Parts: sequence; C-alpha cells; structure tokens
Amino acid sequence: QVQLVESGGGLVQAGGSLRLSCTASGIIFSANVMGWYRQAPGKQRELVATITSAGSTNYAYSVKGRFTISRDNAKNTVYLQMSSLKPEDTAIYYCNSNFFGRANWGQGTQVTVSS
Repeated sequence: QVQLVESGGGLVQAGGSLRLSCTASGIIFSANVMGWYRQAPGKQRELVATITSAGSTNYAYSVKGRFTISRDNAKNTVYLQMSSLKPEDTAIYYCNSNFFGRANWGQGTQVTVSS
C-alpha cells in the first residue's frame, strides 16, 4: 500500500520560512520523480516543484529563487524549503510521486501565510 505523508505546514508571517517534508512508503522511492503541488481556495491544483531520481529540479516561475526541493533517498523523504513566503503562497500543499505515469498523492498539509 502506497502512503505519502506530509508534515511541516502551519501559519507563518509574510517573509518567513517553512520546511515541508513528505515520507513515502510502498514505492521504490529512489526510482520516482517526486513533486510538490499546491491548491489554493477556488483555484486548480498547480505544480510547485519536482525533482527527478537523478536530482534534477524544476520549479514554477512563481516560486523560483524562494523555494528549494530536495530529496533523501535513504530516508524515502522529499523536502520543500520555502523562504520569503508571501500571502499568495497560502494553499494546501500536496506531495506527489510519479513512476512513468503511475502517480500517488499525499493527503496534503495546510500552509497559511499572513500579511
């Protein structure tokens, strides 16, 4: 059974930082592309960042330079370090794993940035 469990969300003031973690089980973690997505109220879910098994990263334009995705294959964990947070970063953040189109999702963690 595949499980992706996110943690690290919370309430932070604008300009602050948070680090999200997602620990996976039931998949060959090192072989998966891992990603973070987010969904704000009334909006569609959008890509935030992805990291391949080789460590190549991709970011949404809106977070480039502020967010950093990383992974620890030994711990089956992917991280999202978020800095210089803005109120528009407020959303539920979801962890995603993808193995040649076979995708799994976590339950999400709320991030709220106050102005």
